[in-house]
Amino acid sequence: MIITNIRTHVLEAALSQPFAYARAWYDRRTAMLVEIETNDGIIGWGECYGPAPMTSAVVESIAPWLIGEDPLRTDHLWQAIYARLRDHGQKGVVIQGLSGIDIALWDIKGKYFGVAVHQLLGGPLRSEVRAYATGLYRRKSGDPQQYLAEEAASYVSQGFGAVKLKVGFGVEEDAAMTRAVRAAIGRDVALMIDANHAYDRLAAIRLGRAIEEHDIGWFEEPVPPEDVAGYRAVKEAIAIPIAGGECEFTRFGFRDLMMSHAIDIIQPDTCAAGGLSECKKIADMAEAFGVRCNPHVWGSGIAIAASLQLLAVLPSHTPASLSPVEPMLEFDRTEHPIRQSILATPIEHVGGVVRVPEGPGLGIEIDRKALAQFAVVA
Repeated sequence: MIITNIRTHVLEAALSQPFAYARAWYDRRTAMLVEIETNDGIIGWGECYGPAPMTSAVVESIAPWLIGEDPLRTDHLWQAIYARLRDHGQKGVVIQGLSGIDIALWDIKGKYFGVAVHQLLGGPLRSEVRAYATGLYRRKSGDPQQYLAEEAASYVSQGFGAVKLKVGFGVEEDAAMTRAVRAAIGRDVALMIDANHAYDRLAAIRLGRAIEEHDIGWFEEPVPPEDVAGYRAVKEAIAIPIAGGECEFTRFGFRDLMMSHAIDIIQPDTCAAGGLSECKKIADMAEAFGVRCNPHVWGSGIAIAASLQLLAVLPSHTPASLSPVEPMLEFDRTEHPIRQSILATPIEHVGGVVRVPEGPGLGIEIDRKALAQFAVVA
């Protein structure tokens, strides 16, 4: 079996109303999908996290190197592409492009052998994954204390046992929103916060100390990803666990991050950090360092499916415990017209729990009518 064709699909959809995180407003959602075809007729699907036009250009540049290659040699192809681009792309959009290619190759491999990807990654430790609801962004109008509290309570009513609040809008305002959301969801639901690296270490420490009493599960991206010393300073100053890593890439980047002892929970994105090949290595390394691994997920149904295949094989955070703490799926609840539309069978939660797809490869089928509906015409 050889690779015969590689296509990219840049998709875009307008939102009914904009929403914001600490650094920008969204008025549309995008996706960049990778389709790899073989001479056996097997097609694999992947997804790239990041700016869609840029990752599309990366994949299209790499594509000629892969024509005629055996798609089952996933590690060989990963290493060959990385080595060829090492001088120019150890991080960033080059690795994001490589991630989508790698995921698609694993989808092909699973379909070729007739098993789910998690079987090829070592076999599943779980068939379903507890999800936390990512939402609680800012809107153009309304009182955020009211609408954030109501939104958080709605997730709890749907069965989610954990929610994540976007912060980074000012220490006092963030503290007030955290109090409002905690009051709305009660003490039995886990609450995490995410600043999207909007703060420096002084402001992050101040916020952390102001909200420690509210039992925060983790403080995500408190400072810019380049400021590893700042991560360490925040970690040492507050009792809240520190999370990050969605802006880090490959086992080499995560090795340095974990050796710094600056982070409690790493969050590699399967569609950005190097694909399934690399994220499994990152997760194994995290276990050796005693660092928890909860992958970041922000994309379409392909990104969700790939993350579930990885989460199926990750060890619990407390392996010797009779009541283990399991890794969780980040389950985006914001408006995203593309996310489920491209799947013939959408991936849904039931009471805050998502089943790992069991079909061959990623366990999903793509709706080509949806691809045409959301396609960006060059």
